[in-house]
Amino acid sequence: MSDTSVLYDTPGSRAKRRNVLYTIVFLVLFALAAWWVLATMAEKEQLASEKWSPFVTDSAVWTTYLLPGLGETLKSAALSIVIALPFGALLGIGRLSDHAWIRVPVGVVVEFFRAIPVLIMMVFASALYVQFSDVSSDIRPLYAVVTGLVLYNASVIAEIVRAGILTLPSGQTDAAKAIGMRKGQTMSYVLLPQAVTAMLPALVSQLVVIVKDTALGGAILGLSELLAQNRAITANYGANTIATLTVIALIFIVLNFVLTTFAGWLEKRLRRGKKSTGAVLGAGEPHHAYGPGHTMDGGNASL
Repeated sequence: MSDTSVLYDTPGSRAKRRNVLYTIVFLVLFALAAWWVLATMAEKEQLASEKWSPFVTDSAVWTTYLLPGLGETLKSAALSIVIALPFGALLGIGRLSDHAWIRVPVGVVVEFFRAIPVLIMMVFASALYVQFSDVSSDIRPLYAVVTGLVLYNASVIAEIVRAGILTLPSGQTDAAKAIGMRKGQTMSYVLLPQAVTAMLPALVSQLVVIVKDTALGGAILGLSELLAQNRAITANYGANTIATLTVIALIFIVLNFVLTTFAGWLEKRLRRGKKSTGAVLGAGEPHHAYGPGHTMDGGNASL
């Protein structure tokens, strides 16, 4: 069988020249756009060294603002992820229930919270926590952000889990039923372990969304997360807003890159684990269901 996909036609000489031309035009346009942006920034004195040097020469920028803000971002994101993942998995499984009294209410909850913008849920949660006197104003923004992120992302994760399970062949469920497994056992020991690998890319994308959406709490609710430190740094170190936002954006990029890299490594490890545990039969080798050297009745096979 040819290695060339039947859905791809190898480009001819004219197509190759055209692709090279498109690439050159794109690179030229990109370079011109970059030059224009840098020239405009230089004209506005946004590239002056004094606007960027605090991030290199003054450690107080990091120890007082950026690192504490990063810690707050990680804390709110970690709490949201730890709560949203199992909650979303339960909702996803509930949507697949055979009982309408479970499936319908769970479906209403998922669709309701998926339809509401996460920022609105944060604001509503903050207003709700105001009614509780034992929730101090210092911790209220964190509670509101985590609540909004959990409700929204758990609903999205529920759909990811449901779709991941439904993509599995129906023969998996039929085989589990044939050996007498209950639906709970089938879900726990057959379907979910196989669906995790298929769901992992979508789950990681949603986790990245959670990390980025923590910035909404800083912009609206006063959570002292990473992006919110922009105002304090700008106020204390002059009009260096673009420099500050650039550094903060780079920190978010590195953080999400680490998360996606770890998820990619985990996905490869899971796939290798499944391949290594699968039975691979060589050509002409008989399959011994009870191990080599044993018959079905428990006796030793003749050698």
